[in-house]
Amino acid sequence: MIKHALSVTRQADFAGWYQDVIAEADLAEESGVRGCMVIKPWGYGIWERIQKVMDAAIKDAGVQNCYFPLFIPLSFFEKEADHVDGFAKEMAVVTHHRLIADGKGKLVPDPEAKLEEPLIVRPTSETVIGSAMSRWVQSWRDLPLMVNQWANVVRWEMRTRMFLRTSEFLWQEGHTAHATREDAMAETLRALEMYRAFAEEVLAMPVMAGEKPENERFPGAVATYSIEAMMQDGKALQAGTSHYLGTGFAEAANIRYQDKDGGHSLCHTTSWGTSTRMIGGVIMTHGDDDGLRCPPRIAPYQIVIVPMLRDNDEDAAILDYCRALETELRALDAFREPVRVLLDASANKAQAKRWGWVKKGAPIVLEIGPRDVAGGNVAVIRRDRLYQDSGKLNTAFVAKREFVAGAVAMLEDIQANLHAEAKARLDANIRRDVTDLAAHFGGDDKFTGWVEVQWSRPTGAVLDGIVEQLKALKLTMRNTPLDAAPADGTCFFTGEPAVERVLIGRTY
Repeated sequence: MIKHALSVTRQADFAGWYQDVIAEADLAEESGVRGCMVIKPWGYGIWERIQKVMDAAIKDAGVQNCYFPLFIPLSFFEKEADHVDGFAKEMAVVTHHRLIADGKGKLVPDPEAKLEEPLIVRPTSETVIGSAMSRWVQSWRDLPLMVNQWANVVRWEMRTRMFLRTSEFLWQEGHTAHATREDAMAETLRALEMYRAFAEEVLAMPVMAGEKPENERFPGAVATYSIEAMMQDGKALQAGTSHYLGTGFAEAANIRYQDKDGGHSLCHTTSWGTSTRMIGGVIMTHGDDDGLRCPPRIAPYQIVIVPMLRDNDEDAAILDYCRALETELRALDAFREPVRVLLDASANKAQAKRWGWVKKGAPIVLEIGPRDVAGGNVAVIRRDRLYQDSGKLNTAFVAKREFVAGAVAMLEDIQANLHAEAKARLDANIRRDVTDLAAHFGGDDKFTGWVEVQWSRPTGAVLDGIVEQLKALKLTMRNTPLDAAPADGTCFFTGEPAVERVLIGRTY
């Protein structure tokens, strides 16, 4: 029987397991402020990898980085009614600029320091960036205008969970302005494809890319698109969104351009973003009962060398051997980047270090003892294949030269293997033959996956009734996949002719 490193298994308590992985993998911890977390070095290292790879893709599309203020005047939001309604309950508001002592040992806002206009702590930046765009765009020559910022945002959440739903989180948000609807829609779909490719190729996390139903649109948007990933408990995670905003935000912010004929027109705008929520998705897509399994492309260290030191005369030779191996490995390139290697020469016992790196999800762990040095070998542990069929730790003993020669191929194989495993799970758990949602999702099976049904894209009161019907079952419509088969029947809900297919499931 396998004895796992974590005290909680996915099958017994998925939510508890998720929190255990975060703690044991040393990803993050509570901060003392409700809904806010401290992201620790390994967790932040994963975010830095996400930033680096995605930032390159953003810049390759001609988008430039910049930065906008954390504080946004309330009046900016009031110009866009649908937008402010969508975020009003989540906004954190600054009303004073100074504290004073109350004479009882406490600090309180100074009544005489009340701001003339309240400031909103940035929940998203459409309004403040729209204000800047109204100054930056004058002529058709200024278009398209495409900017992105890496920042933090605050949305006051009632129910929080690390990485998945926190009051403060880190993200990138792209904002673009275009002369025509066609150009703006092309950018909206380009960003969606960028996110799809990033999730699949970098996070090894298969997703369904598609348009959100009307009731799930970003506040004020004309159309919202998303990538949806299936977690190991069958729930959906919205991992990235891209929005076509039409001309509504442009009208509110007065983003206009003079065309070639001298007339003035409103710009068509877009916005798109992903966040640290992606790290939560990686945990729940790839983690096992021993902790995190980190895809090599986002692992802060892809190969960790653990010398088996015993505080004796052999230690120096072991360390020399490990340093030489580290140098050889760092000279390699994987995924068009130098291989990231760590020699863990800390004072902890080798076994404790090994399991520490297993729980963090380092893709390859190498253990080096005196026998390995004498024989010119390495002991290799692949995190994606931790155990043999017998339940024993799957340690392979190979010649150092052989391992170095095949290290890059092994990292590529781990990346592909994690994706293939998750893709098989996704494909196997989308049902297209369900006729009764209550029966399907109301049974004893915890892992119900998603259901795909045909529908007629209803609106108004009919859509509201469907949303309430699903809400009673704790279900939501996720998106209408762009690559779904054409509709060829009747709507699951209304009986009218269907126009597309929509995914339904439980969500985070």
